[in-house]
Amino acid sequence: MRTVVITGGGSGIGRAAARLSAAAGDRVAVLDRVVRRDDPWLSMETDVSDEQAVDDAFERINAELGVPQGLFAAAGVDLGGPSDQLPAERWRAVLDVNLTGAFLASRALLRGVLAAELPGAIVLCSSPAARVGFAAGGGAAYAASKGGVSSLVSSLAVDYARDGVRVNAIVPGATETALMWAAVPEPERERMRGVVEQEVPLGRLAAPDEPARAAVWLLSDAASYCTGTELLCDGGVLAKASISV
Repeated sequence: MRTVVITGGGSGIGRAAARLSAAAGDRVAVLDRVVRRDDPWLSMETDVSDEQAVDDAFERINAELGVPQGLFAAAGVDLGGPSDQLPAERWRAVLDVNLTGAFLASRALLRGVLAAELPGAIVLCSSPAARVGFAAGGGAAYAASKGGVSSLVSSLAVDYARDGVRVNAIVPGATETALMWAAVPEPERERMRGVVEQEVPLGRLAAPDEPARAAVWLLSDAASYCTGTELLCDGGVLAKASISV
């Protein structure tokens, strides 16, 4: 039985991963800004962009559940806008959560497993936006943060492979979560859902548990020879050309 930490586990893909990990017998700890006190795992209100808060959370996890050997860093925000109008504060807020938050959680896990001489597995959450610009526009901060996540995966994977720590990422596509629709006004969401379904090769949005299963697999011993890779679970979005001829 392992201890697995999931950031952003209060909703969406992170919450689905928490359920799957708990069902597999893992001791689960969830870090999120909003948590549910009745969840059957250790839940802590934590801002992952806050260095001290992350370190304190891992210290508590170590004490109550044992040294974490798995991390799924799913916490993310998307505060978009045209780059010529994007305040630097908003830019920093996106990178602080999506990229710095992933780094801080990864660092905390690494410190624990290295000190205890244990193997570990880290899964970060990248995005198709790390590779291509989204047609809706206004996603520079989000894209930059996810590009950084993808690069962080490669670097950490090489740095800690000989220590028995694997580092990978999932690349979810359009998934039915609150974050997916955060920038879309409520009256427009049904119409936009239909548009997105037409654009995704598989013809639908993912349920949160679909990319979550990919993350949980990468954390498991079944993926024991996978490190430094990105597992696409995007419904074929990145395989599709943007023109129709």
